[in-house]
Amino acid sequence: MAKDFYTAVADRRTFYGISKEPVVSDDRIKEIIEHAVKHTPSSFNSQSARVVLLLGEHHDKLWDTTKEALRKIVPADKFSSTENKINSFRNGYGTILFFEDNSVIESLQQQFALYKDNFPIWSEQSSGMHQYVIWTGLEIEGFGVSLQHYNELIEADVKKEWSIPNNWKLIAQMPFGKPIAQPDEKQFQPLEDRVKIFK
Repeated sequence: MAKDFYTAVADRRTFYGISKEPVVSDDRIKEIIEHAVKHTPSSFNSQSARVVLLLGEHHDKLWDTTKEALRKIVPADKFSSTENKINSFRNGYGTILFFEDNSVIESLQQQFALYKDNFPIWSEQSSGMHQYVIWTGLEIEGFGVSLQHYNELIEADVKKEWSIPNNWKLIAQMPFGKPIAQPDEKQFQPLEDRVKIFK
């Protein structure tokens, strides 16, 4: 039975222990992504979000590339923990790459100069919503998911490897797979310190 919205929101967590074992069909993963891209809001209905799904050897290639990029900047005596972390992502079933199309944003800046400084901010906000919708959708299906940001380190290599247009800006990477380890219990700060209501 499908979860209701509030249960799905509460159950969504960050999972680092994931495996390559399939949870649902690749077609179902595609459906989740396409539904999110179609229905998640964007400023001025700009629809600037771009999403790439990497499965199989493509998923492995992404994290091999990331590992080698990190090897160049992390001291050798400290690389072991970094390598273990990257391997935990590679152990997953797939990765979703989130981009924003800068040509769309630049066009809006030209059309609506009064708001030009806001469009990059609104673009990031919309990307965050896309990430959250897809993350929650995958969690409902039984996947464990996390969100990573190795953008500057790997963007050029990613664009070259998968023929990504230059005007697409890499925002985040979302590895996912079957959970093999549960996250720690989540701690919450008091809501009275975080929410104010006036009526």
